[in-house]
Amino acid sequence: MAEPASTIAAPFERAFLLLKRSVDEGRIPGGVLGMVDRDGNRRTRAIGLAQKVGGERPMELDTWFDLASVTKPIFTARKILELAVAGTLDLDAPVTTIIPDFRQYAPNCWERAVTFRQCLGHQTPFPAVEPIYTYGDDPDRLRAFVLQREWRHAEPVYSDINYILLGIALERLEGRRIREMDAGPGFAFAGDPKNTAATEFCAWRGRIICGEVHDENCYALQGSGHAGLFGTVGAVLDHAQSLLAGDGADDPVVRLMRQPLSDRRTHGWERPYPGWSGGSSCNDSVIGHTGFTGTGLWIDFETGRAWTLLTNRVHPSRHFDSGIFALRAAIGDTINAD
Repeated sequence: MAEPASTIAAPFERAFLLLKRSVDEGRIPGGVLGMVDRDGNRRTRAIGLAQKVGGERPMELDTWFDLASVTKPIFTARKILELAVAGTLDLDAPVTTIIPDFRQYAPNCWERAVTFRQCLGHQTPFPAVEPIYTYGDDPDRLRAFVLQREWRHAEPVYSDINYILLGIALERLEGRRIREMDAGPGFAFAGDPKNTAATEFCAWRGRIICGEVHDENCYALQGSGHAGLFGTVGAVLDHAQSLLAGDGADDPVVRLMRQPLSDRRTHGWERPYPGWSGGSSCNDSVIGHTGFTGTGLWIDFETGRAWTLLTNRVHPSRHFDSGIFALRAAIGDTINAD
């Protein structure tokens, strides 16, 4: 049973005070908090600045955000799961079924055995970080680099390489680059600089990033599966409400999104674990994901409500303790206090 609007309003107001305090203390320039239930009752509020260096602009409810790694569940994982449900690909098949040239010169290497499901749940031995953008500026050559590199084998960790591979698979299947695909209702792969929250001053590009993707690898690849999606609080809440509708009981894609793959992950999302971004009081039905730029979305199927925190915490630099990790968890715990 969906919660009445009043039970959304009270936790929202308490949680917003935490965001306001973070802005007032100068920890982050600005942000937008939003909540929605499965019936579409919602609360949204903006505070602070969308940009403070290179010009000053207030944060608005229609401000666009670089969603960073929230791209993974909203765009890439959703499309891969839709293709799996349609029978276009097998989640337990190796990615070489779609990308046969992956490590083509080493037919017995471990990389060629990696499956779509393992990539979705970050259950592969790929390294956590790789500065792909430092190897050149030709996006086709960089894709070839990703596919032919002998990758370091390590313990499974959260790795963007998983979703870069999934993005290349989508490109092979659709015959076009990700930036040419439909980003989804209310989303895009770029933002109008006049109405987009600024992110970091990029030493590599030599400018404040605003309206173009912050992630260096995604920028160099000119679109990728691990980052690059832009959206407003309204678009994010619309997406969350669409997943909440009917608890996903009749939607095999949503069922997969909720299906655990490990103690921390589902197909494309995170699930509650000690110290996770959604706080310590989430029930087992909650899935969520965060983005490096200061974004996040959490969906609670048991209570039938979702919340999103969108900030520009890396503006004008990531090299500052914005307190975003504590803020996310505190907002989640405040929302779930009732």
